[in-house]
Amino acid sequence: MNPVFICIIIPVAVLFTALGIYAWRRTEPMWFWSGTSVGADEISDIKAYNRANGIMWIVFSMIFWISILLSLLQFRYAGLFMGIGVVVGGICLPIVYTRIFDRYRVTK
Repeated sequence: MNPVFICIIIPVAVLFTALGIYAWRRTEPMWFWSGTSVGADEISDIKAYNRANGIMWIVFSMIFWISILLSLLQFRYAGLFMGIGVVVGGICLPIVYTRIFDRYRVTK
């Protein structure tokens, strides 16, 4: 167990979990890209769109929560799991968000 690792990763895990809960509970559409916004007129079902967005962030936060648990058992594996998870998750997040946006986008 490495206390520095845990002290850094717990706030990160809480941050991404809180972002997921915030996205899930929003009444306006949640955005993904920095500096952009999604208008209510662009989304067909805002509640389902935000729920999917929230689930995406909560699933991403699980990388950090699992790493914390692994660090209590075997620190080396925790770092490896988190490193791989963040790289793969960082690649997957935009892809998943694009699919969520396309699924709930208003088609004209």
